[in-house]
Amino acid sequence: MDRHTLRSHVFDKTGIKVDVDDPIFALVALNEAVLADTVERQLALLDAATQALAAQARATGGVPAEAAPAMARPVPQVPAPSPAGPAGFTPREWRLLGAAALVSVVCALLVLGGAALLYQP
Repeated sequence: MDRHTLRSHVFDKTGIKVDVDDPIFALVALNEAVLADTVERQLALLDAATQALAAQARATGGVPAEAAPAMARPVPQVPAPSPAGPAGFTPREWRLLGAAALVSVVCALLVLGGAALLYQP
């Protein structure tokens, strides 16, 4: 925003008339500079993290070594069948589901037991 737009915005919001040469615009310029610097640093950190994640994915075989063209369509690949079948769960997933079910039942019993102890007539 230029100074005149900011000046009219301040007047619309607060009813205070601010001169275009007011020192408050130095704070606005400083704020914009600090914000731009912060955004650049955050983008650099995000880019570095993205590159590290892409390298990690390439190392595990999840992403091809060279980047595909921007508009290229991926070739559909048939996934390898899992040990439990195409729509089933793996043994590890069954164990995790069992553990989650056990934890939920134990939590429900604790809640019901606590409610029974606290709300006795």
